[in-house]
Amino acid sequence: MHNSDQNNSKCRIVVDAMGGDFAPQNAVIGAIQAMSEKKSFDLFLVGKKQAIKQVISENNLSFNEDNIINAEEVIEMDDTPTNAIKSKPDSSIVVGAKLVKEKKADAFVSAGNTGAMMAASTLIIGRIVGVGRATIGALMPNSKGITTVFDVGASVDSKPRHLLEYAVMGTIFTQEIYGIQNPKIGILSVGEEDSKGNEVSLAAAELIRKTNLNFFGNVEGRDILQGTVNVVVCDGFVGNILIKFGEGVLDFLKFKFKDYASKSLFNKIKIGLLRSSFKEILKDFDYQEHGGVPLLGINGIIIIGHGSSTPKAIKNMVLRAHEMYEKDLVSKIENSIQKYSSIT
Repeated sequence: MHNSDQNNSKCRIVVDAMGGDFAPQNAVIGAIQAMSEKKSFDLFLVGKKQAIKQVISENNLSFNEDNIINAEEVIEMDDTPTNAIKSKPDSSIVVGAKLVKEKKADAFVSAGNTGAMMAASTLIIGRIVGVGRATIGALMPNSKGITTVFDVGASVDSKPRHLLEYAVMGTIFTQEIYGIQNPKIGILSVGEEDSKGNEVSLAAAELIRKTNLNFFGNVEGRDILQGTVNVVVCDGFVGNILIKFGEGVLDFLKFKFKDYASKSLFNKIKIGLLRSSFKEILKDFDYQEHGGVPLLGINGIIIIGHGSSTPKAIKNMVLRAHEMYEKDLVSKIENSIQKYSSIT
């Protein structure tokens, strides 16, 4: 939706009540919490109506029943994405995506099957004109603030042109959502020298240099946590491995702390004294704080969450979707992509 439309109406956010390992409980509670925190949007819950109503009633929540959209089928986590979209037309993911496609909603939020969300967004809602591939972005803390990484799994065989698009979309997202003016962009590679990289990264660097984006050049893996640049672009194959490795490191650190504490009472006391400090330090790595990840390049606002999302994570996903609407991200991406459409 463009600004002219946005000035006349409230943002309409659809939440997939059946998405996630703890659905509909966490999705319903988190979505309603978001609405009670920020009343400036209309919330719709899509999924099995009776199950949604039961969660509302058991938790003494108040919600307008007219805003519950019934969808009797559920796309499970192990369903094949494209097949599931065709074989389960009455699933919460398909019904939610259609609402955005038909302009009955502005944003769709789900902690359900990631592949199905990407497929529904691309095949049902459609990409912004000029966008060859949508991209999933992830947030990583660094020693100076945050680094955003695009792509972390929407596509596993990007072409140079797609990496240019990720740089354009990543710049807008990082600037608008995190307030980083003229964010610095780097291409993830195996060395800082311009001559290093594979065919795709080298060709993508050439394309990005033709824009007026703030291009730094090649960056290595360690630069992400050092904050050398604000936006890192890479193929989704590499990005997904990177992000999953990061999640694994966090779990490993937690295991090491527990293991150390279990070895003696003295160790337990030492860890106990530092516990709140550790929690505060590791908070930046906690996906719940940031909610989900944006799928950029789709003709609507899409936020995809972790399957194990808590109500807090769902709430933050909904609030992020609302913020993206307020900042008019879809129009800004469309305008920027058109601006660079002639670069080859």
